[in-house]
Amino acid sequence: MEKLKEQFSSFQIAKRCALTEDPTYLLDIDISRGEGSHLLAVSCSNKSVRVYNRETLSLLQEYSSQPALLSGVRFAHACEGVLFSACSDGTVKCWDMRLSTPEPVQLFCGYPSNVFVSFDVSCNDLIVCAGTEKVEDDVFMAFWDARGCTNSASSRREPLGFYSESHNDDITKICFHPNKPNLVVSGSTDGLVNVFDINKDNEGDALLSTLNSDSSVSFIGWSGKEYWQVYCMTHDEGFCWWDLTQLDTEDQITLLHISDAREVVSIDDTKLNYLIGGLYHETSGKLFVVGGMSTGNIHLMDCCATGLRPVGTLQGGHSATVRSFYWNMEDNSLLTGGEDAQLLLWKPGAVEKAFGKKTSLKTASSVHQRVRVHQNTFKNQKK
Repeated sequence: MEKLKEQFSSFQIAKRCALTEDPTYLLDIDISRGEGSHLLAVSCSNKSVRVYNRETLSLLQEYSSQPALLSGVRFAHACEGVLFSACSDGTVKCWDMRLSTPEPVQLFCGYPSNVFVSFDVSCNDLIVCAGTEKVEDDVFMAFWDARGCTNSASSRREPLGFYSESHNDDITKICFHPNKPNLVVSGSTDGLVNVFDINKDNEGDALLSTLNSDSSVSFIGWSGKEYWQVYCMTHDEGFCWWDLTQLDTEDQITLLHISDAREVVSIDDTKLNYLIGGLYHETSGKLFVVGGMSTGNIHLMDCCATGLRPVGTLQGGHSATVRSFYWNMEDNSLLTGGEDAQLLLWKPGAVEKAFGKKTSLKTASSVHQRVRVHQNTFKNQKK
């Protein structure tokens, strides 16, 4: 724990992406995997996916989803140049950086009325799953066979099937298990976090557990030994943490439930403003939560049975709310993106060349507008 705290505290800015006047929020970050991988992808509020060299932060490629909004970005696990993102036009698009075409090589299509707001790819790259906004009384999780998605010819894929009964509002997050491709967890504005085994024949049998966050879910992840724990964050800055190994016992499944982290976490006598996400550190066996301040400061917190304990703070990088991060444990580097349109690479003891810091951008993205709607909808339901 002390070693990790020292590592985080030693982070300094190594690189910034080139500044532009484009008022673009950087909403989600993923990196390519495997030996020698060097790619970084960012989904942006201007409906584009940008791919960078993650060491130099030089822009390599940009893909447009116009006129559709993007919901996250994911690299394939086994192929560095293959990239996915869910779109509000009812498709999950797959791009292949090895080809010169700016068009997607695959379109994973849902029903015409589907608006996808979340998605993920299984750890073996076999299944793509996306979650929809609620339209009338319908909300879906759609599944596709992703095999062969690297073919050079563009083609459309129809779903293998849908889940439609386990949520009753927008499915805001989808997250496959890091090691078990048959397990997936979903989170929704209905406050529910559902764990599924998609190897089962039907949705009823596939639903292993329904967990209640009591609020609209904004982030979910896996943690713990062999990743048998699930945690989530909510749009009103709540935090929940559950142990799935206790499902068939009489022991308490809830490890921690915080209604509003802003009320219980204080860093240097200053209240936390928001939560960004979490990460499980396998070496230390610890779950960490990342949050921040509207000024751009980033806070790391240790998650334990008694609450969230501050570990360290990064400051002097961003000038506005940080929306996304990726901590690469393999080379101990941190990538962050925010509402100031900046993409930053942090490394221990790095020395940054002089480079002007971007001031806060005030243009609200459609993603923020949607989040505010989710908050208001849930609060109205609770009254």
